Amino acid sequence: MADTGIPHFCNDLGVTLIEVGSKEFMCIGAKPPFDHPHIFIDLGDDTEHVCPYCSTLYRYNPALAAGEAKPEECVWHDDPEARTAA
Repeated sequence: MADTGIPHFCNDLGVTLIEVGSKEFMCIGAKPPFDHPHIFIDLGDDTEHVCPYCSTLYRYNPALAAGEAKPEECVWHDDPEARTAA
């Protein structure tokens, strides 16, 4: 993943709702290698959006900083070293 400044969120936990502190982000579904196509979501004036692939409901929470999520485990950071060590 190139460092684009757009947060990526995953849903390995299988939760129905992920609160996010960003209005523009990517949903990847589960963590690789079980991810779905990475979907760019722009909430615009809306506060909620459902991912068309994994049906996760994302809700904007202005109390969270950009790139943060509740639950925290839903923030995904690509770590190439972790992939090569596996």
